[in-house]
Amino acid sequence: MTLVLHANSGNKNAFKTLIAAEYSGIKVELVKDFQMGVSNKTPEFVKMNPLGKVPVLETPDGPIFESNAIARYVARLKADNPLYGSSLIDYAHIEQWMDFAATEVDANIGKWLYPRLGFYPYAAVSEETAIFALKRALGSLNTHLASNTYLVGHSVTLADIVLTCNLYIGFVLILTKSFTSEFPHVERYFWTMVNQPNFKKVFIDVKQAESVPPVQKKAAPAKEQKPKVAKKEAPKEAPKPKAVEKPEEEEEAPKPKPKNPLDLLPPSKMILDEWKRLYSNTKTNFREVAIKGFWDMYDPEGYSLWFCDYKYNDENTVSFVTMNKVGGFLQRMDLCRKYAFGKMLVIGSEPPFKVKGLWLFRGLEIPKFVMDEVYDMELYEWTKVDISDEAQKERVSAMIEDLEPFEGESLLDAKCFK
Repeated sequence: MTLVLHANSGNKNAFKTLIAAEYSGIKVELVKDFQMGVSNKTPEFVKMNPLGKVPVLETPDGPIFESNAIARYVARLKADNPLYGSSLIDYAHIEQWMDFAATEVDANIGKWLYPRLGFYPYAAVSEETAIFALKRALGSLNTHLASNTYLVGHSVTLADIVLTCNLYIGFVLILTKSFTSEFPHVERYFWTMVNQPNFKKVFIDVKQAESVPPVQKKAAPAKEQKPKVAKKEAPKEAPKPKAVEKPEEEEEAPKPKPKNPLDLLPPSKMILDEWKRLYSNTKTNFREVAIKGFWDMYDPEGYSLWFCDYKYNDENTVSFVTMNKVGGFLQRMDLCRKYAFGKMLVIGSEPPFKVKGLWLFRGLEIPKFVMDEVYDMELYEWTKVDISDEAQKERVSAMIEDLEPFEGESLLDAKCFK
């Protein structure tokens, strides 16, 4: 059976099919001398895909377009293909990660990259939103990969092929080392995948981007000169004042961003940065200096304290995975650094380990934007601290201090968000 793939060389969406074919032992021929903008505009190609998009797979039973559909088709040509796992739940998880790769990774890389390359209008606000969404996705992926070599099971599946191909264009064109270093498990995963023998048959000499591509500015078209036409002289009028024209290169000043609702709260006597400095600079007599200072500064009318308890402690059976889980949570809390201080404790000398935390937030409730944007929040039970209760107040002090033993158990790790 001859399968012909219509796509330009170097197309990451075509790579999905070519790699799946290598793993499946299926022969797929890539069309030679395919030219984007030419080959995909021919009547023969448009008949296969009316949108004129690539890739398209030509099969004896008819053409297939959309890259994930083509990769699925090729993988299913081999009976009991391990690319689809060994059970129904494996199959569901593979499909889950393929959707994640498309909607969370590929889409947001594209929204950041393509406007910079001039394919779409560039807007700084849209880019900022795309980068934030991409970091959120890679943070989630990083947590999963902290305890998994592959996305599903213990070998390469179609999900790994699709995700790696989507990451490829990012790593090569825009995701610099300074960006990806925040996600070490994603880095390890990507370089592991692209160096697999079947991947290396398709990927050639993968090198990470050294810089983010500059925004491409399109030159303004030259104004057409109109021929001069002699006109009858009209009576002269008093000259009107000329309107001041904005220079062509001058850009309109960006509109101020809307203020965070927390910035609109009444002023508080507690200055969060002063507390963070006191915490960081106190090296001795911590209870007498830092803890006393905290309660002297604390403003229950401008701030609130919250205990958090991880809901799924029975899953915390590996120490480094548990600590990475907490580290990823703190990383995603970065968006509220201006308004929060936190302590996260990993408790116990034997698994399963308990994860508990204390958070100080500006305002009397947990900020809505934190609840909306940080998906980890729903993994914890949140309880507001009643500072009139001396036992709760002492528990706050103990957590800030990293007092050990804590509630009768040793501390495996203590992390601070400040």
